[in-house]
Amino acid sequence: MGLLDLERPATPPDGEGSLQVKLDPNMKIGNAKVFAVYGKGGIGKSTTSSNLSAAFSLLGKRVLQIGCDPKHDSTFTLTKKLMPTVIDVLETVEFHHEELRPEDYMFEGYNGVMCVEAGGPPAGTGCGGYVVGQTVKLLKQHHLLEETDVVIFDVLGDVVCGGFAAPLQHADRALVVAANDFDSIFAMNRIVAAIKAKSKNYEVRMAGVIANRSAQTDEIDRFCAATGLETLAHFPDLDAIRRSRLKKCTIFEMDSTPEIEAVCNEYKRLAATLWAGTRPLEANPMKDRDIFEFLGFE
Repeated sequence: MGLLDLERPATPPDGEGSLQVKLDPNMKIGNAKVFAVYGKGGIGKSTTSSNLSAAFSLLGKRVLQIGCDPKHDSTFTLTKKLMPTVIDVLETVEFHHEELRPEDYMFEGYNGVMCVEAGGPPAGTGCGGYVVGQTVKLLKQHHLLEETDVVIFDVLGDVVCGGFAAPLQHADRALVVAANDFDSIFAMNRIVAAIKAKSKNYEVRMAGVIANRSAQTDEIDRFCAATGLETLAHFPDLDAIRRSRLKKCTIFEMDSTPEIEAVCNEYKRLAATLWAGTRPLEANPMKDRDIFEFLGFE
């Protein structure tokens, strides 16, 4: 049997009728605080993750960001380049992981943030959870997690299978990035349901919501009040944030203005809050039909 095997677990299933990725207990991440960032595709998870990694580093923490998207574009604002993925590098040595060196797949980015792009199999050919597992395995074999304070998994789009939920098996807290609109909140509700299912058998718990690209948060606030969630931070829809991606840099590297300074302070406040520890939220997501009605406008 391989590192990760798709089978029905011996423990109670974490999702009715689900086929889950089984975690090798030897692959648990050490003493680092581990966060998994989820959200609707295109909502700004990679921007949020990279700026949050930068904020942790500015607080003096040793940070590792792991991108979990085949596009491998999670960390380019930190490294200023598209990095090769773990799966691509493994392929060059015919998956003989013992032939790899850390510098083959891990690169230093802004302010010392270490960056890894897990990548993924070609569409329709494999499980993303296997790639996450192989990445963690490599990091442990090369002792790269022993001196890490914070690990951030930046996860592809919505939860689409047990494979892309695999980071939840490593994480202490899950964060959901959402805008103040129907599609984002509808997707967030399904993500929260997946996290709740995983929490039956794993230590991961919801930390809260990061409101992004939104002038207001009234609909997010209404959803949080109804489901037991909390908003941890709010980042408005600023052109400076969009331009930072075009410039291939974090928001902390942009020319300072009052707006940019406020965003940077909010990221550092969020990092400090997460480092201090957030209480585990027992969120209760709605059924699809109920959330559809809940978000309707008269």
